[in-house]
Amino acid sequence: MLGITDYGAFCAAIVVFLALPGPGTFALLGSTAKGGFRGGAAATLGLIAGDQVLMWLAVGGVAALLSAHPGWFRLVQYAGAAYLVWLGLRLLWPRAAGAQRAVVDIRPRHYARQAFLITLLNPKAILFYMAFFPLFIRPGAHQGMLTFTAMALTIAGITAVYCLSLCALAGAVARQVRTHHRMAAWLERLTGVFLIGFGLRLVRD
Repeated sequence: MLGITDYGAFCAAIVVFLALPGPGTFALLGSTAKGGFRGGAAATLGLIAGDQVLMWLAVGGVAALLSAHPGWFRLVQYAGAAYLVWLGLRLLWPRAAGAQRAVVDIRPRHYARQAFLITLLNPKAILFYMAFFPLFIRPGAHQGMLTFTAMALTIAGITAVYCLSLCALAGAVARQVRTHHRMAAWLERLTGVFLIGFGLRLVRD
């Protein structure tokens, strides 16, 4: 299909990578827990937008530029790690983040922007796409930008289906625990711990 070797395996690989827990997954679950399905859907849009930016940056050879200039690469790493840690701390200590107000109106675009930044500030994703794409390109049938466009649309479509299904499941669970404030608070703190852990790991690796 359009120069893609074994399209079925390509789709299966995307599902496997999506199933691996990462910062985006916990951002998605946190958004769903707070904003319901609409919040999760908005976060899904942010994740897809961030992925698309990174994919096309990878296609343009930005990964090679980052590899050739370690200083810039580390700068992006530190920025991404700092953002993840900041989000995690907000979940661990909501009062310090101004959450003591009785009513907090968080619009869907907040979740979309948060998920977009989490994805965009992960420089490893660029390197991942640089290594991932060549595995499924058939040199003799490669059609240039048309092949990469087909890959990008496939990834976006599978990500949308997977994440929205995860949002629906997480939303159902969230409705069950919403009346149990202590359990909901612990789940929120657990998400914060994971985000901080991913941020620290991003700098250490």
